[in-house]
Order: sequence, then structure tokens, then C-alpha cells
Amino acid sequence: MLMKRYNCFILLLAMMLMSAVGVMAQSTLHIISGVVRDGDTGRKLPQASISVPGSHEATVTNSDGFFTLKTSSPPSYIIVSCLGYNAMKVGLDGINDRKLKIRMQPGTITLSEVIVSNMNPNEIVAAAVAKIPEVFSNNNEMLRCFYRETTQKGRRYIYVAEAVTNVWKHSYKRVSGIDRVSIEKGRRLVNVRLADTLGAKIQGGPTLPVDLDLMKNLDVLLHPNELQFYNLRMEVPVSLGDRPQLVISFHPAFITDHVLYHGKMYIDRNTLAFTRIEMSLDMSDEERATAAILMRKPPGVRFHPRSLDITVAYGFDNGVSRMHYVHSEVSFTCEWRKKLFASPYHVEAEMVVTDLLEDEGARISAREAFHPYNSFFDKVEMFDDPDFWADYNIIEPSESLEHAIGKIRKNSH
Repeated sequence: MLMKRYNCFILLLAMMLMSAVGVMAQSTLHIISGVVRDGDTGRKLPQASISVPGSHEATVTNSDGFFTLKTSSPPSYIIVSCLGYNAMKVGLDGINDRKLKIRMQPGTITLSEVIVSNMNPNEIVAAAVAKIPEVFSNNNEMLRCFYRETTQKGRRYIYVAEAVTNVWKHSYKRVSGIDRVSIEKGRRLVNVRLADTLGAKIQGGPTLPVDLDLMKNLDVLLHPNELQFYNLRMEVPVSLGDRPQLVISFHPAFITDHVLYHGKMYIDRNTLAFTRIEMSLDMSDEERATAAILMRKPPGVRFHPRSLDITVAYGFDNGVSRMHYVHSEVSFTCEWRKKLFASPYHVEAEMVVTDLLEDEGARISAREAFHPYNSFFDKVEMFDDPDFWADYNIIEPSESLEHAIGKIRKNSH
């Protein structure tokens, strides 16, 4: 059953393998970097989208609000957008190698609370689901993506995996057709000295844009048979760039034979396209939550789930909506036999679409495809190469992650 239960499974890190193939030719790229903050408070803004008008080149800010965007030609300006803020057109003339300091202003919505309260959230969601084949891409497309997965034990990073992937997406008009992912280039780093180290992997790994495409996998949340288990409620609308968003919260209404979620849906008021869905696993029943999250663990370990949070965001480009960003994180503790204290773990995975490849004839064969049961493997020393991602757009690592990579490398030799 496709993603009926969003599973996360635990494997020994020694079992995690990845096949990395393909090397991108060196090319001359133009690099734009900077930090994005709230214009009023100065707070750094994560997950802000940075894009180049007239192209499909894009990235997002990291948890420190920092970004680097590599473009094939020098753009005259970039567009910066973030949920709840007005979109910004940032000119690049004369910046040379300076880092941009971008301050965004909160967006305002003119919809009155009276109008919002009179809207029927169930009817809005049903209409938005019916519009999916119309507002989402009708073409078969090849997306270039960047994926990162990290595992922390307490505050220490013990595992880092990264990959540039190609994602073949079939038209949203098709009721059948297999979306596929292939690995363009990848690397991993693991602290092998921690004898009790666990590696946690969200189902699918680099296949997140396939597994968590909620516009195609309706059974996860949006199918009428699934929505009947939820209470929907209109919330205060927000803006995304210059586009007003209807906000609908959802919460479990009944006890079912499978786990449910709490969260919010963001729907473009003009097109009725889903732009963002945030969902958190209902943790009220630990046994049920464990069954949904855990597929395998080492013997002698008691597993206690704490949280599973998922964000799926879709971008709007020239009148077409398509997947843009996926983020997933799970927290849990493990009690080891003959150990006094439990070990807390946190696993985070994120993927951003960095480009839309133009070769319409390209597709990914079943032989080339990366499958959910595959895992990562690459040589540790590849993290010593400062130009490993020279030709690719990535999500810049946060300062804490960069510091952790140095520590893991020292402990891995």
C-alpha cells in the first residue's frame, strides 16, 4: 500500500550502501550567495526559495538562512520568496563577489476573518484535489535535485549522506506511470567508532520526491477515503510571495486502523493549487506510532518514537505547479540492554529541486533507477574534496553541520 503509513526504518550504518554514478563536466558557473532575514526582527529565515527568472535554476536557504546559487549565465536579478513574506526581486548589478544581505517583509492578506470563517474547508480541499491534473505539470519532466540525510545522536552528528539526483516525473494527468530517481553523484560520511551507532533512514531516501509527492500519492492524506478520518478547519490566510494562500488545518477525528497526522495545508487562492503541506504523525498511541515508523532495529534495543514531521512544498512557475522541496525529520530514543541511559536520535532528510532539465527524450530506466531498498555508499575521503559539488546547486550545509563533518572525519580514520 503506497505510503499508507509513512514508514521510517532503522539499519546498522554498516549496512548502508550507495552506488554513485556519473560525473558532470566542469563548466563556468556564476555564483550568487547571501543570507535571508526577517526585515523586522533580523531572524534568519530557513527554507526561503531562491530562483532565477527565465530559468528553472533554484535552491533554498539552510537553517542558518544562508544560500549559494550557481547559474549557467549571469542573471540581472533573483527572486526570493518565503511563506508569510512578500516576494523580493533582488538586483545583482555591481554586487561582484559580495554576499547579499536580504531582509524580507511580512506579507499582508486582505481576506477578512468573516469571509474565511464562512468558507467550507472540505469543499475547498475537494476542489483543489480535482484541480491537480489541471494546475500541475501536464508534461513528462526530468528534475535535477539535491538530497541530504543526517543522523544525530544527542547533539553529535554521526552520519551524513548527500546526493545529486535526477527525478523522472510523469504528467499529473496520468493515473498510472512510474516516477523514478537515479543518482548522478553522491557521498557519505559515518562515525565508525561509535559501537552502538544506529543509522536511521526515511523510507525511500533520495526517492523522497516520489514517495512524498502528495499530489500523486493521494492515499497518504488527500483521497476522500482518507480525509473522512480528519476534522478540517479554516485558519488565518497567509501570503507566499505575492500570492494569497488559504490555510486549512487538519486533525484526526477518529481512531482508525492506521496512523493519522496533524498539520496544515496551504492552497493558492487563485489557482487552487496545493503549495505546501505540513504534517506531523499523531503520537498519542506509542505502539501504533512505533509500528508506523520502525521496520527494523538491532536486537536488544527498545525503541521509543518522539516525533515525525514532514513538509512538502510545490513551486509555481509560468502558470505551472511542480514539486520544489521536501523535508522530513524523525526523533526517537533507544534503550540499550545493560546501559543506564537511553540514547536520543534525530534523523533529518531534505530534498530541493534545483533545475528542470530540458531534454524531453530523457527518461530513467528501471535498471538505472534508485529503489527504496537501496542505501548510500561512497568513500569517506570524498568529503575532503572542497570542489565535490562544484558544478551542482546544493542546499548549503549549516555552520554546525560543517563543523560536525570535520569531527566525524577525524573519528573515522
